[in-house]
Amino acid sequence: MAATDFKDYYSILGINKTASPEDIKQAFRKLARKFHPDVNPGNKQAEAKFKEVNEAYEVLSDPDKRKKYDQYGQYWKQVGEGFPGGAGADMGGFDFSQYSSFNDFLNDLFGGAAPGGRKQNYSYRTSTGRPGGGFNHFGFPDAGAGTAQDSEAVISLTFAEAFAGVQKRFNLGNETIDVRIPAGAKTGTRLRVRGKGPVNPMTQQRGDLYLKVELQSHSFFQIEGDSLVCEVLITPDEATLGAAIDVPTPDGNVNVKLPAGVRSGQSLRLRGKGWPLAKGGRGDQMVKVVIAPPKDLSSQEREYYEKIRAIRTYNPRSHLVQVKL
Repeated sequence: MAATDFKDYYSILGINKTASPEDIKQAFRKLARKFHPDVNPGNKQAEAKFKEVNEAYEVLSDPDKRKKYDQYGQYWKQVGEGFPGGAGADMGGFDFSQYSSFNDFLNDLFGGAAPGGRKQNYSYRTSTGRPGGGFNHFGFPDAGAGTAQDSEAVISLTFAEAFAGVQKRFNLGNETIDVRIPAGAKTGTRLRVRGKGPVNPMTQQRGDLYLKVELQSHSFFQIEGDSLVCEVLITPDEATLGAAIDVPTPDGNVNVKLPAGVRSGQSLRLRGKGWPLAKGGRGDQMVKVVIAPPKDLSSQEREYYEKIRAIRTYNPRSHLVQVKL
C-alpha cells in the first residue's frame, strides 16, 4: 500500500483514537444508516462511503486488527501477513533479512525514529519525492529506487498557535530540530524542511521532511477559505428592532451593530478581523447570526408575546398561497 492509499479509519467514523468499542459501534450504525444504498438509491458517492464505513468498522471493531492498525498505521496489513524479512528474503530487489522486525526496518528507514516518534504530536508517512522512486509490493518505500526518500509529518496545532505562529521541536531519532511554523497556517498547509527526511538504506542519501498542518477544532471559530467564520445567537427582539452586540474576534471583543430586520442565517462581515493571509494582512471574519427563541418565558414575557401575536400584521408565509406543482 502506498502512503497515499492510507485511510484514517477513525476520521472515517468521526471518532478519536480513545473511542470505546461501544462508541465505535454507535458511530458505525449512525453512518451505515445514513449512507445505506437503500436510503440512497443510485447514489454512487453514498455507496462508496458506505463501503468505506464498513471497512473502517471491520478493522476497528476487531481488537487484534485495531491494535495492529494503531501500532503500524498504513503498514498494519503487511504486519498481519507476517514481516517479510525472513532469513534470505529478497523483496523487490531489497534484502530485508538484515532486519529482525518491522520496527527495525522503520527505525533504519527513518534514521533512528519510528513513525510518530515518542511523545510527539506528529506521525510519519513516507513517499518517494524523487524521479524514479516507487513502492514495492509490500507498500514499503523501495530503497533501491531513486536517490532519496521524503517523509511527511502531520502536526496538530491549536487555533492560537496557528494564528500567531509557533516554534515546534521535533525529535528525529538522534537529532533534535526546531521548526518555525509561520502565522496563518491552516489545515492542509505543507512546510518543507530540507534534508531532514529519512535516510535511504541503500544510498545513505537523506530526503526532505514535509510538515502537514492539521488544526484542532475550536469551540467558536472555524476557517472557510481565507475567512474566519463564527456563529452568534440573537434574540427575536434584537432581530426585529436591531441591536448592538459584542462578538469575539482574535483581537478581543468588538461591538457589532445588528440592522433591524436581520434574518436568521444572515452573515455580517468584519473586515480585517479574520485569519492571517500568506501575502500579508488579514482576511475577514464572517459573523453568522442565528435567531434563538427563548425556551423558558416568564409570565410577563409570555403575555407580551401573545399580545404581539394578536396584533401582528406581518406574515412571512403569505407568498406560499401561490405555490403550486
